[in-house]
Amino acid sequence: MRYSRQNKIIEIISNNEVDTQEKLAAMLRESGFEVTQATISRDIKELQLVKTLSSSGKYKYAVSSSKDLPVSDRFVKIFRQTVTSVDHSGNIIIIKTLSGCANAAGEAIDTSNMPHIKGSLAGDNTLLLIADDPENVPAIIEEFNNMLYTRTKND
Repeated sequence: MRYSRQNKIIEIISNNEVDTQEKLAAMLRESGFEVTQATISRDIKELQLVKTLSSSGKYKYAVSSSKDLPVSDRFVKIFRQTVTSVDHSGNIIIIKTLSGCANAAGEAIDTSNMPHIKGSLAGDNTLLLIADDPENVPAIIEEFNNMLYTRTKND
C-alpha cells in the first residue's frame, strides 16, 4: 500500500500544483488512500520532495531534480520491491513492475543519474528506458541487477 500511495503522490504532484500537505492529503483521499498528516510528512521526506516556484508564482511540491543528491535508500528499496523483470531489445530496456509502481521505479532510476540512459517512460506496470547505445545495455542491466540483489544495512 505504501508503494502505491507514494507512486500516487508522484503522479499527483506531477500533474497538479499542490502547495500544502493538506491539499495532497485531500487528493490522496479522493484517489482512495486513507492518510494522516504524519503519513504525508513521512512520504514527502522519503520521496525527497521539494517545493519549487510554479508558473503561477506559487510554491508547489515537486520531485527533486538535483543531480547532486544521491539515490535514497528508499528509492532503491522501492525499485527492489516493485520490479518483477528486466529485459531488453536493442537500446530499449523493458522493466516490468507490480501494478501501479512503474513511476516509482522510474523515479528511482531517474534520480540515480545512471550514465547511458537517455530517457524513461513509465506506464502502470511497465517502464521503458532508452539507452544511448545498444552496446551499453549489458552494463545498465548489470547495474539494475546490483540494485535488485545487493542488500543494504536496512534490508
